[in-house]
Amino acid sequence: MRTEHFKEKVKSFCQKVGKRNFVILGAVLLIAAAVIINVSIFSQADSDEFPYDQSAGMNGNVQTPGSSDTNASADSYFSSVQVSRQRTRDEAIEVLQAVVDNASSTETAKNEALAEINKLATVMATESNIESLIVAKGFEECVAVISGESASIVVKSDGLNAAQLSQINEIVYNEAGIKPVDITIIER
Repeated sequence: MRTEHFKEKVKSFCQKVGKRNFVILGAVLLIAAAVIINVSIFSQADSDEFPYDQSAGMNGNVQTPGSSDTNASADSYFSSVQVSRQRTRDEAIEVLQAVVDNASSTETAKNEALAEINKLATVMATESNIESLIVAKGFEECVAVISGESASIVVKSDGLNAAQLSQINEIVYNEAGIKPVDITIIER
């Protein structure tokens, strides 16, 4: 008897909320999961296995030299991070596009999804610009990850000096408006 009553309440609740809102909720949950996965991947790169020091005069962090990474593992790291980041974003954009294309979605939901797609595209373009400019400054490899008002920059280097740290911070500030205190620079 209680089971039937519970089923009726759930059914009533689902009817009140509607399929459209469940689709929107599902899209938001998928995007949140993609962001959490992305953050967990990058937090592994920032784990305690790497010692960090304050960058000279800047408030970003830098891995101290002496890492035992080979060129092959560093190359593998950069390519795997870029592929993972792109896959996560493609999945998020696909979910958002499904909300936009869904005929039963409200205009508000469609506008929010379009705004989120635009925001992702802007972040992707900014990260790409940062990576290109840092490579143009003489670094062999670079991955930039912008998350809200902070940025993590991973560069392939055998040792960063104060001038290089300053250049990286300046590029990120000029391209993304993120202050050096909110920039983490990691040497790989």
